[in-house]
Order: sequence, then C-alpha cells, then structure tokens
Amino acid sequence: MFFAKETAEEYQLNPEKMPKHIAIIMDGNGRWATKRSLPRKAGHKAGAEALEKIIYAAKELGLEHLTVYAFSTENWKRSEEEVGAIMDILRFYLKNYFKKFVKDDIRMHVIGDKTRLDQDIQDAIEEIEALSKEKQGMTVHIALNYGGRDELRRAVGKIAQDVAEGRLAAADVTEDVITNALDTAGTPDPELMIRTSGEERISNFLLWQIAYSEFYFSDMLWPDFDKKELEKAIYYYQNRERRFGGRLK
Repeated sequence: MFFAKETAEEYQLNPEKMPKHIAIIMDGNGRWATKRSLPRKAGHKAGAEALEKIIYAAKELGLEHLTVYAFSTENWKRSEEEVGAIMDILRFYLKNYFKKFVKDDIRMHVIGDKTRLDQDIQDAIEEIEALSKEKQGMTVHIALNYGGRDELRRAVGKIAQDVAEGRLAAADVTEDVITNALDTAGTPDPELMIRTSGEERISNFLLWQIAYSEFYFSDMLWPDFDKKELEKAIYYYQNRERRFGGRLK
C-alpha cells in the first residue's frame, strides 16, 4: 500500500513518465450505498458518474488507454434485481453518455464475452464501437461479462482451432500469438493497475496483461474516487523502479 502526502501540490507528475495504459478495478459501489442507507442501485449509479469524471480526467492527463472492470463473469451470481439495475445503468450510458464521449474524441471498446448480454445491449455496443473506431484522443476499454480465465480459455480455443485447421503450427505458438488472440489485441499492457475500496486482490482481471503492472490499492470507495486520487496513483507509479525482471545499473 502506498501512502503519499495529502496536499495536491505534492503530486507533481512528470509528463515524460506518464503511463500509456491504466487499468482500474472499480470496487466499493455497494459499500458506498450501504454507508448512506441507500439501495445498491444508487451505489452503481454513483459509480457510473465517477467513471465519467475519471474518463475525462485520464484524457486530460494524456493517457492513451484506460481499461475498467465494469461487470465480471462472476457478477451474474448477484441478485436478479442488482444485475438488472446494473444493466439498466449500462443501457442509459450507452444511449446517452457514451455518444458524448465519442464527440469528445474518445474511442469506446468493450472486452469480454458479449454473447451473454441482452441483444439490445449487444447492438448498442456494436453501434458505439463503430461510431468511435476512428477516434484518436483516448481509448476506453469497458470490461463487460469479462473474466481473465474466460478470456484465456477463449484465446486458447481460437489458437487450437487455427492449429487444427493448419493455419498455425503448434511449435509456432508464441507469447505474441497468445497476446493477439486476447480481447485486448493491439493494446499495450497496462503499466499501472488500480483497485479501490481497500481490497488487495486481482479478482480475475487481465491475468495475462498485468504480468508487469505496478499495483496501487486505494482505500477510497469507487464512487468517491476522483482526479486527485488518480494523480496520487500515477505519482506512486512514477516513483517506482520498473525492472521487468532485470537489475538497474
């Protein structure tokens, strides 16, 4: 856990050491609502509003990629009411705010197995991805019905089919081949992974991609996460020594 000084002026970020890609596990919506004696749906709504602010903060800071864990393959185990509320919020944002992001030069990209989502949500995702595919400002990757193990399972299936049909030899399966079979193909691995709410685990998120990421765990519940806390996490990242298994001379 990293603890920096609390004054905002202490977070003097070096523009030459900015990460290109940050991944965030947005945790704590339910606890945020419970602390305020509100229904969990209110926490998810507040979490969506926090995401909107963080997207623009990340763009302002010059990030190229932001990946957020919105709904995992395990989240289907929650109550039907809570899952329905999350999907309704997703529908609202796909219809309204995501198109606003496109106007602001933000590319939207969804990772995960979209086939389990309702057809209207799949159609809305396809539309927003098509509308934003040429945008250059920043790419936001939304992980929906996503699990790291499920992603690897699907990637292995693609590769196995290519081998079985003669398009690829088993001996030629390299790390690059696996990387290119993932949902995040063409995207640099995140240099920094942030998790909110004080939890310190990966929770099946980007298992392959975060092999060399720096981890920042914030005690702040996701709806309270703001630009200052994002800058604090980046400040922590910029003051780490990144060795990638080697030694610094």
